[in-house]
Formats: sequence, C-alpha cells, structure tokens
Amino acid sequence: MATTDGTFPYLATGRIWDIGMPKTKTREPESDAGSPPPVERILTAAFAAFVELGYSDASTIEIATRAKVSKRDIYAHFGNKHGVLKACITARARRLGPLEPQTTPTTRDALESALIALGARMFQELTNPTVVAVMRLAVTEADRAPEVAAELEAVRRKILGSVADLVGRAQAAGTVIPGKPIDLASDFLGLLMNDTLLRLIRGAIPTPAMRAVRARAAHAASAFIRLYGQN
Repeated sequence: MATTDGTFPYLATGRIWDIGMPKTKTREPESDAGSPPPVERILTAAFAAFVELGYSDASTIEIATRAKVSKRDIYAHFGNKHGVLKACITARARRLGPLEPQTTPTTRDALESALIALGARMFQELTNPTVVAVMRLAVTEADRAPEVAAELEAVRRKILGSVADLVGRAQAAGTVIPGKPIDLASDFLGLLMNDTLLRLIRGAIPTPAMRAVRARAAHAASAFIRLYGQN
C-alpha cells in the first residue's frame, strides 16, 4: 500500500517504473518466485491499459486481469480506479526530478554549456513517450481528478526551480543580468519547449531524436544568453 507521503516503495527498478523512488527492505509477498509484487504488477498493467484503451474503458476488471490479481487487490492498494491513475502519474512524474545541483557559471561559455546540459536533459525527459502519455492522461482526467494535475504542477515547479537556481548562480557570477531568477527561468523553458509538448500530446509530431534534443537545447541556450547574458 501507499506510504504516508504517497509513494509506493515496492516499485522495482529495471522496468517501466524505474524512477529513482525510495527503496525499502520491506516487500509484499510475491505470488510466484521471481514475479513482481502485486503493486508493481497493478501499476504496470494499469498504465498500459490506460494508454491503450483510455481511462474510461480501462476497467478495474481489465487491469486486474492484466496484472493477474483480483479486483479486491486493486481496491486494497489504491482505493479505486482514480487512485490507480494518480499512482501511475505520480510515479512517472517523479522521474523528472530532482535535477543535479548546478555549478556556478563564471563565463558566458560556461553558462551556455550549463544551459545546454540542463536543457537537453529536461527536453529529453519531458518528451519521453511515457511522460507524454502521462500528460495526455492528466489532461483527459483534469476535471475528475484535479490531484493529478496538481502532481504535474509540482513537477513543473521543481523543474522551474532547477533552472532558477542556475540563473541565480549566474547572476551572482555576473554572467546574467539582474532580475527575478524564476521569471528568467520561465523564459528559458519557453524558449526550450515552445509548443513541443502540446504537439506531442496531440500526436502531431514524433518523439524528437537525440540530435533534435541537443539542437533545441543549444538554440534555447544561445537565445537566452542573447537576451539576458552579460560579460
């Protein structure tokens, strides 16, 4: 079952839910030797069903059948289908952060390199097909499950905070003009993402290749420095 902070410590690494969540030595009994525990099977099956069938048509019976558990197991661990959806989105959302601590860029070149590195990681993570599928689910269920949108908003703030931290360090070093770091960070994210997420959610474009990821990060970093950089 979920812990008091809403995490699910039974999610094993090496599968779709390899998201860097806290590990615990306590595990639920496994039904078969070598088989993932029930919570992990439910989440993996539910996510696949949600993406394939849509939330409305992915019944608890369908999820239970795919996970090889009973409906009672689903209710015991998650309360209801919305609880399963929230757990799916929460799990993948935590894949996006926290980002690594940033160094202080003391030159424009160092600032550009730092922005490219940070931007490339964020762009790659945010355009990951699984993340896009999660966002599509969140948009679909925003009215009925506002806590799902709140979870994604928390992730957005975490990402924005990582950029703002880098901007603040650059301002202290004199490589970025004065201003609210959070506002400048928001501008960088706008330059980086543009309308990519919207187009991915709509299925209008394919997942960007790594070359495109690096090019977008480099373009955003260069544009940001032209706007806000100083010697």
